[in-house]
Amino acid sequence: MKVLLSIKPEYVEKIFNGEKKYEYRKAIFTNRAIKSIVVYSTMPIGRIVGEFTIEEILQNTPETIWAETKKFSGVKKRFYNAYFHGRTSAYAIKIGNPVLYQNPIDPKKGNKSFIPPQSFRYLS
Repeated sequence: MKVLLSIKPEYVEKIFNGEKKYEYRKAIFTNRAIKSIVVYSTMPIGRIVGEFTIEEILQNTPETIWAETKKFSGVKKRFYNAYFHGRTSAYAIKIGNPVLYQNPIDPKKGNKSFIPPQSFRYLS
């Protein structure tokens, strides 16, 4: 089983060029059988562009997660702090084996009513 994540194009680029090795989330999927993430690059791209495996999922305070992951965060500390403002818990998905699709997939071609997930969506 896989999960579809919506990610902004600037961070998608950093994931697939190796600069960003952690994807941050305020909430995480509960199904621990998930081993792979399919990446939907949000607008203006609007395509499913690749996938990566989950090496591990870190959970801790935002401060601890930043200390452990900042070298390969792919984001500025100011953005990170704003994203987790007021939160006591943060998640960092460690990205493994990113694969960029040669031909990105337009999800609306197969499903006209496709709506990108706000956070994530399970895929079968």
